[in-house]
Amino acid sequence: MKRRITVFQICLTALAAVINVAGGQLALTLRLPIYLDSIGTILAGALMGPAFGALPNLLSGVILGMTTDIYSLYFAPVGMIVGVMSGLVFKMPVEGRKRMLAASLLITVPGTIVSSVICSVLFGGITSSGSTILVQLLAKTPLGMTASVFVVQIVTDYIDRLVSVFLVCSLMKAIPYEMKCEWKGER
Repeated sequence: MKRRITVFQICLTALAAVINVAGGQLALTLRLPIYLDSIGTILAGALMGPAFGALPNLLSGVILGMTTDIYSLYFAPVGMIVGVMSGLVFKMPVEGRKRMLAASLLITVPGTIVSSVICSVLFGGITSSGSTILVQLLAKTPLGMTASVFVVQIVTDYIDRLVSVFLVCSLMKAIPYEMKCEWKGER
């Protein structure tokens, strides 16, 4: 039997996109070396699964790309990968320090590979993120541009996903069981 998409799922997807936009704008405004634009994506993936996990970053990428940060549009596929991975990873228990570290790594690596290629090939390592400065410094070393982008991206992406996973785990503890069931479409 096919499950129907519920109003709660549509609302959480929209809320997750808004959380992504707010986090992304905060990081962009403060020129942080992390992005904070995947908190909503990870939340949606954790609560509703991989398919819904991909939607918030697609929406927020289009919104930010058309309004304030054109780079967000190009990196929307990366966020979609993060959402899918979040949905898969959060099927397992994530509580505990070691599990959070491992979950963050599993969520980070596939997106970072795609992100590094996009950043180095399309933009020459220069984006709106605060980590661009680190990339440009490392690019002058024997690593070269693509490897420099990957090294910086893996570190900054991992820290970003770790912060996001911690916030999502904290939030999920506060959400009542009945509400989680509504978002999963189980009621």
